[in-house]
Amino acid sequence: MTSLEIERKLISQGYRLVGGVDEVGRGCLAGPVAAGFVIFPPNVDDSLLSSVTDSKKLTARKREHLLKIIKSESLCAEVGWASVAEIDDVGIALATKLAMIRAIEKSLIQPDYLLVDAVKLDECLVPYESIVKGDLLSRTIAAASIIAKVTRDFHMSSLSMEYPGYFFEKNKGYGTRDHMTAIRSKGPTDIHRVSFEPVASMKR
Repeated sequence: MTSLEIERKLISQGYRLVGGVDEVGRGCLAGPVAAGFVIFPPNVDDSLLSSVTDSKKLTARKREHLLKIIKSESLCAEVGWASVAEIDDVGIALATKLAMIRAIEKSLIQPDYLLVDAVKLDECLVPYESIVKGDLLSRTIAAASIIAKVTRDFHMSSLSMEYPGYFFEKNKGYGTRDHMTAIRSKGPTDIHRVSFEPVASMKR
């Protein structure tokens, strides 16, 4: 059950600014990986955030509605990126960390403590906790997943104009049947992750 219980406990221990970070697009075959970073004020009204949960459990319309609430109620809401070239160069695990650190560094407000969804982020300069399925437990991590998902989905939809026939507006870079058929018939584009299978085996 997604809640602010973890955040409230940390605030009671003296941490004032508890941030949440989560990634989106790690398993895609195309496009960058994105990470969201959110800090809510210590006294945020949780009733306003009652629908905030793991972005994968929400419809696109619901995510877009919640994005507005998250931005209005948070102290900061940033998205960081790691490019396809970086993913192919250093691997998706390190690229995901790069996106997370960039999202945090973009913010004018820095956390006293960080909650991270399932990633060991030792590069972080503040105390943190890595929480498996954190987007189902922490409202702040869930909010980070929503802003990353909405922002990345918009980015991939815009790329569908540049790369017609790959259905990025629908698949957002994930390996759907239509997407795989397009790669087989047209070959990978320069925004496909050539270090990922089966794209690596489909290079012309």
